[in-house]
Amino acid sequence: MRITKSVTFIAKDGAESKMKELLSAMVVPSKAEEGCIFYEIFQYENDRKRFMAIETWRDEKALDGHKASAHYKTYKSSYEVYCEDKYSDELEIL
Repeated sequence: MRITKSVTFIAKDGAESKMKELLSAMVVPSKAEEGCIFYEIFQYENDRKRFMAIETWRDEKALDGHKASAHYKTYKSSYEVYCEDKYSDELEIL
């Protein structure tokens, strides 16, 4: 069963460019992963501190593989320094 998530990040003041760099580095390797259907990072035009990742995975196994990847581990160990808030939602395609 497909899994689609949105993950919102709010960068700390002055950390927008570092957050953008860190999140952007996830796109190419994530798209190359087995089971990745869609993976993009967006930055809000009206609030440059706010970013959103939209990702769709073939199934739970593919998402688990993503979470075990080297680039995901690098992101996980680095983002908190630049992030004021983060939250995620699971989405249903209508």
